[in-house]
Amino acid sequence: MGKIVITTNVSLDGVVQDPDGQEGFRLGGWFGQFGSKDLEVWAKLETDEALDAEALLLGRRSEEWFASRWSSRKGEWADRLNSMPKYVVSSTLEEPTWSNATVLKGDVVDEVSKLKLKLDGEILVYASYQLVRALMEYDLVDELRLVVFPVVLGDGERLFGETSDKKPLRLLGARVIGDGLAFLTYQPVRDAEPA
Repeated sequence: MGKIVITTNVSLDGVVQDPDGQEGFRLGGWFGQFGSKDLEVWAKLETDEALDAEALLLGRRSEEWFASRWSSRKGEWADRLNSMPKYVVSSTLEEPTWSNATVLKGDVVDEVSKLKLKLDGEILVYASYQLVRALMEYDLVDELRLVVFPVVLGDGERLFGETSDKKPLRLLGARVIGDGLAFLTYQPVRDAEPA
């Protein structure tokens, strides 16, 4: 059975918006500004994660964003991302732009549940924050891997939105990447007893 793994970069206060500064958000560009000296170690971690994964699961906008930036790249990480199977959740997309991509058009819960049954191994979710919120809401996430950048932005789109109830998590691991990035791994706690 497949395992849905949310893997993303966030500010200390959970902002995920415009990490590279190319979207025009006034606080964008925090990824390079606050991670620059640690990004080589970060890239090695991300490469290893992709090499071990079975597939990518993305929303439409993320698929377009990644395809525009990664399709022409070379190297171990890029080669793996470009060649691996990708599944894009979208009700409007007809033809994905990234290689080896399949569009999942039905109900997100049904489609992702079927995908988990179909695949073995990790199914990575990059960016795709609306999708992440739906997956969290319907308890389809098996693990969260957050690289926390040492900056509080105070504004911007955050990884998590409103949920119908609390979503308890168990810390599986915490370590430092390079000199200043925190790598936190969590597992959702299913059927948690109230305290």
